[in-house]
Amino acid sequence: MFEQEIKQYDQLAQEYLERVAKPMGDMEFRKHSEIIFSCQSCGIEGSSFSVDDTRALFEQGLGYYPVGKTLLECQEMADHFKAYEWMHDHLDHPFDVELMKSINRLVTLNTLPYRVPGAVPGEFTTVDMAAGDTLFGEHEKLIAQVPRLMESTANAMTDGAIHPMVLAARFHGFYEYLHPFRDGNGRTGRLLSNFILLQYHLPELVILKEDRQQYIAALRAKRTDGTDEHLIAFFFQTAIKQLQGDLMQKKTNSRTMLFF
Repeated sequence: MFEQEIKQYDQLAQEYLERVAKPMGDMEFRKHSEIIFSCQSCGIEGSSFSVDDTRALFEQGLGYYPVGKTLLECQEMADHFKAYEWMHDHLDHPFDVELMKSINRLVTLNTLPYRVPGAVPGEFTTVDMAAGDTLFGEHEKLIAQVPRLMESTANAMTDGAIHPMVLAARFHGFYEYLHPFRDGNGRTGRLLSNFILLQYHLPELVILKEDRQQYIAALRAKRTDGTDEHLIAFFFQTAIKQLQGDLMQKKTNSRTMLFF
């Protein structure tokens, strides 16, 4: 299953790394990826930041003037920058519960205390969770499964029998089903899925905020049907569209111009 998608993705990923990532250099490519990924991942959760807004905050820091943005949105984005950068600086970290908690702590460090007074960033929820029209299971039973999820995923990464994109999607579906934190589960889960891809030196997956409904529907299928095929298909579809779009943009913007 997914043989055609795997073949197409693998070809595009290698071309992308050679034609887009490598020529930019590590620092510039990481900056570009951080801005795009942070904008879209926070956007899925409701942030109104555009890519230009995100870049301005990234580059200006405390000098950024948030016209039409709440301070909460600015802090949420700044926290996401820190989580993204920490993850990239710790790609040698074991894929374990400590990694998960460290990323969630940074993602929610300065926003969770405002949203949920008394809640501790990076610590598992102490109450049952709900999101939209979804009621998650009993939190104690779900949290008890987290160590096994991390261990089994780490073992699968070591074994190498599962394609990295399939593994990232399957992990993401299981993680969001467990929904172990009071806030930041989506942002944390998307960072962890990219941690998996980065272990294989593959491009990061950016889920666009305009694809939110399709993304949510694929996650819902995991809970209602017990299948992750929809989410795997969505991950491949998103990745292939992303790689094709960037490669086409690179080709278009490299054409020879006729001056006057």
